[in-house]
Amino acid sequence: MTVEVVILAAGQGTRMRSSLPKVLHQVGGRSMLSHIIDAARTLEPATIRVVVGHGAEAVRASLGAPEVTLVDQPEQLGTGDAVRRAGPGFGQADWVVVLNADVPLLRGTTLRKWVADLSETSADVGILTAHPADPTGYGRILRDEVGGVAGIREEKDATPEERAIGEVFTGIIAVRGPRLGPWLDQLTADNAQGEYYVTDVVGIAAVEGGVHAHGVADATEVQGINDRIHLAAAEAAYQRRVAVDLMAAGVTLRDPERTAVYGRVEPAPDVVVDPDCQFEGDVVLGEGVHIGPGCLLRNCRLKAGAVVEARSHIDGAVVGEGATVGPFARLRSGTVLEEGAKVGNFVETKNAHLHYGVKANHLSYVGDAEVGAGANLGAGTITCNFDGHRKHGTSIGAGAFIGSAVQLVAPITVGEGATIGAGSTITKHAPAHALTLSRARAVTRYDWKRPEQRGPEEPE
Repeated sequence: MTVEVVILAAGQGTRMRSSLPKVLHQVGGRSMLSHIIDAARTLEPATIRVVVGHGAEAVRASLGAPEVTLVDQPEQLGTGDAVRRAGPGFGQADWVVVLNADVPLLRGTTLRKWVADLSETSADVGILTAHPADPTGYGRILRDEVGGVAGIREEKDATPEERAIGEVFTGIIAVRGPRLGPWLDQLTADNAQGEYYVTDVVGIAAVEGGVHAHGVADATEVQGINDRIHLAAAEAAYQRRVAVDLMAAGVTLRDPERTAVYGRVEPAPDVVVDPDCQFEGDVVLGEGVHIGPGCLLRNCRLKAGAVVEARSHIDGAVVGEGATVGPFARLRSGTVLEEGAKVGNFVETKNAHLHYGVKANHLSYVGDAEVGAGANLGAGTITCNFDGHRKHGTSIGAGAFIGSAVQLVAPITVGEGATIGAGSTITKHAPAHALTLSRARAVTRYDWKRPEQRGPEEPE
């Protein structure tokens, strides 16, 4: 069965009160449009066409989907006009599925089940319906004496009796390809909005070809987003969904309501996540990983048994098996911790490779550095990697011991097994298996007297 998809994304969304096009507002860290494109992909359609209007350039710039074709609707004359502009060529498809870009919670599984049902029906139109707690804003489903779908009445055109109907049209419709073009040509703008409604196709089909209605059990899945209140409700529903999916995959969420995912998390079993953690971008968690409270993880990979202590920030890093991070640590892009490495409290790393068993326990900055297995970086160790114009690298050999409060001025090499004395500023290469230090001579003055503090009444 050949399916083509049209996604309607041309509306301005004035109730969002934003310069950003409505469909680019985010749910779960991704635009509403990207969510609906992902759902559409599950149908394996021949084409995906997105109709854009308001903010078209911003929408075009946001898309990273080469298989998606953008169609301009310069003047917003309604959904029927938008679908017409997405043609021609629909006549070659078995079904044309029309989706709205402001319905980010629609599941691909729901779409697939619905389209599979359409393949078994003789009707020429299929629609998704729902019974939301508050039907305000939706078109109402009109049924005939035997319960068949007779049409859809947009709320602004509905009588009080029709507005009392609880079954609503979700905005999601499928039409047999050969039928769609001729029926779109029959649409008129004789309504309160002066627009061409694609929903009017349902009334035509009820007479000429039949309508198959498929109910969606969870109305939140097809909730349209029209303002910030709707957006917040969709975000809350999305986070509950993600939390359930994570727990079903074997993750222990100590408090699901205080876990936020703005991207994708790929977990192995027996991961434990404490409250107030946030995940962004693509995060991979190995078996038995434990994330302490208040952590932020972005575009990173944690291997089996890794532990992240409280209030740590990991961004663009790889944490090896059994490695420990934090508390209050920050791993920036390009950081790699090998098995058993430890980055402790108030340590920051960037573009640093810490090999097996390396320890940087306290108050250090390690940037543009290669640190050999078993090396120990004392409290206050700093790799001085930036000269004001360029970054330079530091190489620390396996088993080296860096004393506290040491500055390593890059480019520099510390040899294998070398020791750097505490308080040193090292500007030249430190040889292997030797002590290197740099200190000013200590001076004691016995004839010095500490100034006495003046009282509040004493003149200066």
